[in-house]
Amino acid sequence: MMMMLLLMMMTRAYILHHFHSISYTLTMFVSFKAKTRQPPVSIKRLFEAYSRNGKMSSQEILRFLSDVQGERHAGLDYVQGIFHSVKPHNVFHHHGLFHLDAFYRYLFSDTNSPLPLPGLVHHDMKAPLAHYFVYTGHNSYLTGNQVNSRSSVEPIVHALRKGVKVIELDLWPNPSGNAAEVRHGGTLTSHEDLQKCLNAIKDNAFHVSDYPVIITLEDHLPPKLQGQVAKMLTKTFREMLFRCGSENRKHFPSPEELKKKILISTKPPKEYLESQTVQTTRTPMVKETSWSIPASSNNMAWRRENKILEEEELESEAVGYKDLIAIQAGNCKNPLKDCLSDDPEKPRRISMDEQWLETMVKTRGTDVVRFTQRNLVRIYPKGTRVDSSNYDPLVGWTHGAQLVAFNMQGHGKQLWMMQGMFRANGGCGYVKKPAILLKENTLFDPSKRLPIKTTLKVKIYTGEGWDLDFPQTHFDQYSPPDFFVKTGIAGVARDTVSYRTETAVDQWFPTWSNDEFLFQVSVPELALLWFKVQDYDNDTQNDFAGQTCLPLPELKSGVRAVRLHDGAGKAYKNTRLLVSFAFDPPYTFR
Repeated sequence: MMMMLLLMMMTRAYILHHFHSISYTLTMFVSFKAKTRQPPVSIKRLFEAYSRNGKMSSQEILRFLSDVQGERHAGLDYVQGIFHSVKPHNVFHHHGLFHLDAFYRYLFSDTNSPLPLPGLVHHDMKAPLAHYFVYTGHNSYLTGNQVNSRSSVEPIVHALRKGVKVIELDLWPNPSGNAAEVRHGGTLTSHEDLQKCLNAIKDNAFHVSDYPVIITLEDHLPPKLQGQVAKMLTKTFREMLFRCGSENRKHFPSPEELKKKILISTKPPKEYLESQTVQTTRTPMVKETSWSIPASSNNMAWRRENKILEEEELESEAVGYKDLIAIQAGNCKNPLKDCLSDDPEKPRRISMDEQWLETMVKTRGTDVVRFTQRNLVRIYPKGTRVDSSNYDPLVGWTHGAQLVAFNMQGHGKQLWMMQGMFRANGGCGYVKKPAILLKENTLFDPSKRLPIKTTLKVKIYTGEGWDLDFPQTHFDQYSPPDFFVKTGIAGVARDTVSYRTETAVDQWFPTWSNDEFLFQVSVPELALLWFKVQDYDNDTQNDFAGQTCLPLPELKSGVRAVRLHDGAGKAYKNTRLLVSFAFDPPYTFR
């Protein structure tokens, strides 16, 4: 009897233990999966307003596209494209009708993007090169920091395949002095073979678009190696290499004229020759050759003759190199010096770091704007950014600077802004500057407080895709994430503002019912709208859950699927926000 009672007690304990284990597992499963992709109430009401008996016909979809999405030129072919976009979700209704799930899938599809489709170039590409912002890299060969990271062709390839159109190479003599190599001088970074870099540019230059690629050469080479580089450039790029010839141009050619062309931009070799002449005058060089024979009248004459021949050879090398320079460059190292003088017969490029620009625009902002109407200005990170971080690109853009050079291997909000700007114009790497930066009679001054032109209304409804793009325990070990969204405008000082939503607690498919934000914008032509999603944590730093940045001049009105990206700018496969946009009053950008 006692044995039977003991056996019954052990059996009961075993059952209770496993019951609690199963119960805990089921609780966790329900906690993670109970929430499904149900359209929020506001989207259901929108569907009801444009449907009959729970179904939308093609004509009702067209009415929705016209009234809500502002796509008044959409036709039945466009509707067929929408039908096609939701077919993979197995929610397509019979007889060519939409029900609620199909409508909801369409709203979240790439077809319903807030920007024109990638690859669709729609800006005027026939203006001079100075009229465009160009996607520009800095020290394009570095894989990491500016001090001891590896040099490689990989970041060059990656940048070009992302749409970057300006590649920077630093050229130095190799240790033997008989060839040029690519490296970040004065640091512990490794070197890369120049020919490999040129081949990488050649093979990937026009992967995204046919518009020109500019190679900016930071040249630290003697004339003989410059001549060697000239031969390498000519042999590698052949007919792709753009040569100015003897033709004098008052303006740079247009991107349209320069399709499939490679342009070389660097300082003319004359500066190097002059510096070498000064050095030779001050400290004559003695070589371990027969030149060390004691001087005689015949020997001195022979030396003079050989010196003349050597100088002629160096000048010949320099001339060959100079002929390949399509965009002559110079530095602007002193803000007090008038480096913004404009030669009406010959446009040029100047370079300055972010600090010189910030100093200059405090007193000469409109002069910079005027200079950039015909000439190119390249801005690059200050030398203390050894971690390959970046600066605020809008300081350059709002003053017309075309080549705002960034460390593409970095991370952070500044890089997201750069990526956002060049999502415009089909992502081709060239964005037409707005008319306000090109007016010669009335120069734009970003520091002036201008009247409000329009108000952008942004309403964030919901989001999805985190359960597919992230592991179940990525944000919280034992519960679903608590998402909130930050959003804001980056632009001129008056327009820069940000907001955040409430926190959607324990939701893989969060909804935000009361979050509509108003952005009053005075210079919408130069504004970017950004989003950043985070998972709220009480005790630790909030977890990153996606970001994106959108150029305001390209933004479509209506309810749109905003695709999110990771910290490096790579788009997630599934993660999106559903957001409505409206301009009040409506604003025409171009």
